[in-house]
Amino acid sequence: MDYTNKQIAFARDKSTQLSSLTLLEDRTSHTTPNSPKKINKTIEIVSLPSLLTSSTVPLNIGFDIDEQLICSILSRAYQQVSITVINEQIDLDILAARRPDLVFSGVKYFNFENRKLWLNDYLDQHGIAYVASNKAALDGEFDKGNAKILIKKAGLATADYFTTEPDEHLTEASIPIAFPLFVKPVASGDSKGIDAKSIVNNFADFKSKVADIWDKQNSRSLVETYLSGREYSVGIFEDSSSGKLTAMPIEIIAPKNKNGQRILDFDIKRFDNEKVIAVKNATIREQLSELAKSAFVALNGKAFGRIDIKLDHRRIPHFVEANLMPGLRTGYFYRSCHINLGLTYEQMILRIAKNGLA
Repeated sequence: MDYTNKQIAFARDKSTQLSSLTLLEDRTSHTTPNSPKKINKTIEIVSLPSLLTSSTVPLNIGFDIDEQLICSILSRAYQQVSITVINEQIDLDILAARRPDLVFSGVKYFNFENRKLWLNDYLDQHGIAYVASNKAALDGEFDKGNAKILIKKAGLATADYFTTEPDEHLTEASIPIAFPLFVKPVASGDSKGIDAKSIVNNFADFKSKVADIWDKQNSRSLVETYLSGREYSVGIFEDSSSGKLTAMPIEIIAPKNKNGQRILDFDIKRFDNEKVIAVKNATIREQLSELAKSAFVALNGKAFGRIDIKLDHRRIPHFVEANLMPGLRTGYFYRSCHINLGLTYEQMILRIAKNGLA
């Protein structure tokens, strides 16, 4: 089939529902006599049909991206860039048969006939490059308790903790660490389940918050020693050729809540009410960078990611959690790239793609 500018190719299943959509950019429309020559590589941007119509991000999405924008950016540098929507496994098998040089996707896994098929493991089996970490690493960081186990095994600083659910710790004496505590879902992103009641100072508040997380987030709780210091996030870029890690620290300052505390909760993130600034203290910057790089290695991260860190009352940095598929819109990862390296959004996307192809 000969494709023209923005021609859309559809493949339909037996029930005539959409099973695959590929949007192909014209290979010459962006080219002028003085334009740099495009790189002869094929990149497919893989998405889910639900992302085209839903306002919420499904659980099997690691990071949300603007597929059309990513396609436009990559099409200026690479000869063949397409968006492919996967509805069923045959669509994925057809993609594998095409053998693109790189798959650019925020999808973690597909739900095919009541079973999960992890995209990056599937691509590994077919020898196709992708842009993020594999299933084992993503599993390790998604469960915050498991992530802290790996961090502790690596000898890195993280707050003392335990996990629980309602009726598991029935008395104050059964709690293994001292108040104040910080309580959040053990497996959730975007600060879901975190609010002004996440800092608990007594057993009654502890029970109430654990029950709230169980009821509203359908999750066990991760309970940690409360870290009262400043909050940071460190973007990580890995050079796939050399393995060298570049750390990009930023400080995140949440507004004070009604209790006079700075908690980076769900609503603050959702409405972008926090302040993000450069880390200017050279000592803190170095400590954050070293802890973040060590944590990335301990969690078997690949290509890029983000490590969240907080200081305790003695100004000692502690690992909080990791995101090995950080959002690729204009969130903390992009801001860490822009503040530390001066990268534009386009330069960030091109760097991720180049790294995946290395």
